[in-house]
Amino acid sequence: MRKSPWLLLLFMLLGGLLGGILGEILRIMAPHGTIQNIFSTAITPGISPPLSIDLILFKFTFGFSVKINLLTFLGLVTGAYLYKQF
Repeated sequence: MRKSPWLLLLFMLLGGLLGGILGEILRIMAPHGTIQNIFSTAITPGISPPLSIDLILFKFTFGFSVKINLLTFLGLVTGAYLYKQF
């Protein structure tokens, strides 16, 4: 049976979302110290500030930002693994 790439995207998106939520919860609830530093460290790649193009009649603004922490990454990997097993 052929697997859809959209299903892979869905699994990875859900895994990353759940990992990101868990990472934020642990960042808030973890005691200060090494554990909190591990979960609070995140990289945020993206376009900052957003790119704006003003054509008088239309104004376009392009931008995105992604916040990735340790559990987000593990969620993405788990989603890909579960897709492979599915």
